[in-house]
Formats: sequence, structure tokens, C-alpha cells
Amino acid sequence: MEKLTSPRVIEALLKKYDLHFNKRFGQNFLIDENIVQKIVKAGDVSERDLVLEIGPGIGTMTQALSDHAGKVISVEIDKKLIPVLHETLNDCDNVEIVQGDILKTNVREILGDQLVTMPLKILANLPYYITTPIIMGFLESDLPIESMTFLIQKEVGERLCGVPGTKAYGSLSIVAQFYADISIDFEVPAHVFIPKPKVDSIVVTLKKLTVPKIALENKELFLSVVKASFLNRRKTLINGLTMNTPFDKAVLMEVLEVCNIAPGIRGETLTGSDFGRIANELNSRISQSVESEAMNE
Repeated sequence: MEKLTSPRVIEALLKKYDLHFNKRFGQNFLIDENIVQKIVKAGDVSERDLVLEIGPGIGTMTQALSDHAGKVISVEIDKKLIPVLHETLNDCDNVEIVQGDILKTNVREILGDQLVTMPLKILANLPYYITTPIIMGFLESDLPIESMTFLIQKEVGERLCGVPGTKAYGSLSIVAQFYADISIDFEVPAHVFIPKPKVDSIVVTLKKLTVPKIALENKELFLSVVKASFLNRRKTLINGLTMNTPFDKAVLMEVLEVCNIAPGIRGETLTGSDFGRIANELNSRISQSVESEAMNE
């Protein structure tokens, strides 16, 4: 089979199977073999690895993964692409194709016993419209993921790696970095896709942490505090927390004072550890209140 990065080959396949690029599924196929190989290299894929690929399309990156991985399981949502994949990946004995929506698929079930015997890595050229749900879903899962390497919209990649005080920094930055070490591998221009997207892309690698960097007493409270602080970016920290959490302003002021954090700053200047201290202090007060009520009953 010829390289699937060839526009001529892509056009021939589309014609043969009477296919059209599906905007609903965010289909943009890579037409640069060098980029494909760089993504696989960034994912550090070896023959010992079990690779989960999301959205193989016509199998462009799947072919390259097959050359390096021990086993590749590719999940494709578009039913019309399944016969194409069976043709293009016919010679790839270590590839298994699964038709389904990755957000609704029981990933542990499709990976099977191999999940126990092989390190799991996830690679994908992700559709822009569901990038965040997919990434956060895997970060919050209990799957033994070693790393994830994604080709995504540049803006989202920059947000994942955002640092305090920058425009890209937000709740996504803090929450994602709570679960993983994240790095930008390289940028990908729009002209290496067909059809050509309106934005540039970026390749990022997320290495899931076995132990989060921030010690939390209540993870859900931490997440709610972070999100509340960024719902109204122009608001001060105290105003954002007062507007978007159930806590009284007086209590929040006391908590920020204990944490030595100025109430008049904006949430975008705080680190994940700062938010962790706020959440832990709030959780401590909740616990004290519950204990007090129990004693008075």
C-alpha cells in the first residue's frame, strides 16, 4: 500500500468508497509523512507498547504506529471509514479496528488483558471540537496510562501548558497540570492537512502522574474553586469566589488571609498550589462545621 499521506492516494480512496470529508467528525487528514513520523517519535512508541489510537481516519498514522508498536487498537467513529481502514491496514497484523465513539466506548474492555501486560500509550490526531472532553476524560480515568501524545489545535495546546499571568492560563491549565506533566513537542502548520483547517495545530505530550503534585483533602472542592476563579476573568479573586461558590464572602476573606493571598488579585495570577491551599483551608472549615453540628445534636 502506498503512503496514505499522498493527496493522490487519499483522493483515490475517497472516490472508490464514495466518501466526503465529514465536518461533523472534524476530519482533517495529514498529507506530510515527516509530520506523521515526528508524532510517533514524540510518543516514544516501541514494540513493547500497547497503543490506543483515536480517530485513525484512513489509517495514515496507524500505519506508522504499526511499524513501531507491539499492538495498536484504533477507535473510529465514522462507520463509512471502517471498510477503508480494512483495506489500508490489511498488511498490519498488529492493528485492531474498533468502530465507536471514544467518549462512549468502554476503553478498558476493548484493550483487554493486554492492558495488564503492556504499557499503555495513547496517540491521536484529535478533532478540534472534542479535544478537551477526550483529554480530560483520560486524565481523570483510572486507566494505567503511561503517556498521551496528541495533535490538537494550537490554542488548546497552549492552554494546556499555560503558566500564571499569561493569556493562555486558565482552569484547563491548572486541572490538566494537576494530573500530568505536559510539554509541547512541535507546531504543525495548516497546509499539511487536507482539507486545510483554518488554524494551526500543535503536538503535545502528557505524562500522567502517579501521584499529583498538589496534596488535596478534597479534589472536587479544589476543582470547583479553580473553575469559580476563572468564570469571570476580569473579576478579582474574592469576587469570583463569592459569585461562583456557596461560601460567604466573610468566610472566603478569612480563608484567603490564612493562605496569605490578597483578595484583590485575579485568579490568573495564582498557581495550582495556591488554589490547593485555598481548597484545603475551605475543606478544613467545612469539616469543623460538620463536627460542631454533630456535637450539638
